Amino acid sequence: MIDAAIDRLIDLAIEEDLGRGDATAVIVDADAQARGAILAKQPLVVCGLAIAHRVFARVDARIAMTPHAADGDAAHAGARLADVAGPARAVLGAERTALNFMGRLCGIATLARAYAQAASGTRARVSDTRKTTPGWRALEKYAVRTGGGTNHRMDLAEAILIKDNHLRVVGSISEAVRRARARAPAGMRVEVEVDTLAQLDEALREGATDVLLDNMDDATVAEAVRRAAGRAVVEVSGGVTLERIGRLAAAGVDVISVGRLTHSAPAADLSLELE
Repeated sequence: MIDAAIDRLIDLAIEEDLGRGDATAVIVDADAQARGAILAKQPLVVCGLAIAHRVFARVDARIAMTPHAADGDAAHAGARLADVAGPARAVLGAERTALNFMGRLCGIATLARAYAQAASGTRARVSDTRKTTPGWRALEKYAVRTGGGTNHRMDLAEAILIKDNHLRVVGSISEAVRRARARAPAGMRVEVEVDTLAQLDEALREGATDVLLDNMDDATVAEAVRRAAGRAVVEVSGGVTLERIGRLAAAGVDVISVGRLTHSAPAADLSLELE
């Protein structure tokens, strides 16, 4: 999971916090050692242990981190997720950056698990969107998978998704789909965002492989699924709450995409307690 791009992100975060040094470190003896544990302060889905480990190692290779959980585990409040030991100044300097990464990723995984469980037992899979924190996409989408969700497009090159602004440029769904099918690489899926049943019918006539039902109410979603009838993958997005997701899944949609998995997941509460 950790590649050069993620190392650059970690280094940027360390530079942000430690680039000018740690003024408080003057009270800690240079040879002092520290030992402690990363604790969950709320129920959560564990995610990002390797990232936290990497942060500590980038600050000081002498810091050792021993995990007591694995990404994807459900942890209770007070659970000991990992032990950390090493030079005290380095441990204290890396603490906040490591917890910031882990807290963000645990928060996304925890929310994704709740949404995935709400759709369990149906054909629908819960997916994220491209509404991710700039620079964090690979990590945030990893956290969604860790929680039991699936990933939509990783980037704009992965598939064609014709949205309302594309249609304003091109002129119509029919023309947009025809151009996509004629000019796209062989085998690439062509998805069209539709706001109405009339737009859905147009997209299906032109051979769209996927349709995205945007902000439709439950009754309209059910009718759209009936009309698609296996002719296209049916995705629904917009206004998807935990209370509503069961109804959408029961309607027979294939994909439920939820932007808030990444753009609004609250960070999980973690702490590093030194002993």
